[in-house]
Amino acid sequence: MTPAPPPRPVSAAEAPVLAALHAAAFPPEERWGESAIRLMLALEGAFGLAVGEEPAGFVLARAAAGEAEVLTLAVDPAAQRAGLGGALLGAAVAEVARRGASALFLEVSERNAPARALYARAGAAQVGLRRRYYPDGSDALVLRITPPCG
Repeated sequence: MTPAPPPRPVSAAEAPVLAALHAAAFPPEERWGESAIRLMLALEGAFGLAVGEEPAGFVLARAAAGEAEVLTLAVDPAAQRAGLGGALLGAAVAEVARRGASALFLEVSERNAPARALYARAGAAQVGLRRRYYPDGSDALVLRITPPCG
């Protein structure tokens, strides 16, 4: 298998492609459309990273006031289990550290074992719980990753 190219920055102009990718990766009630992706990218401190020119995966994150959050991370189901999620998460952690964040937060469904394993490999620790956070009624685990010091 050929290794994936390193993650690259995304622009709001890619919102249609990113929305289609998000729709492939998430159940209907959790999908983000083009306008949501554009809105997230327009937030202060927000950035997006993607793998591939025709993205097989992307992450949107935001860094502000010394903290950061993963807004969403999506990998095309056909490309899952190839290390793209880990590459995207690692690049996001590096970018938020570069931007001065001392903590990166994210939510994950208690039922999403593959994502939970990905975040555990990245050193994420549970710091909170949001009951019935997702449309399917599942709880969200609030996780924290401590980026390495620059």
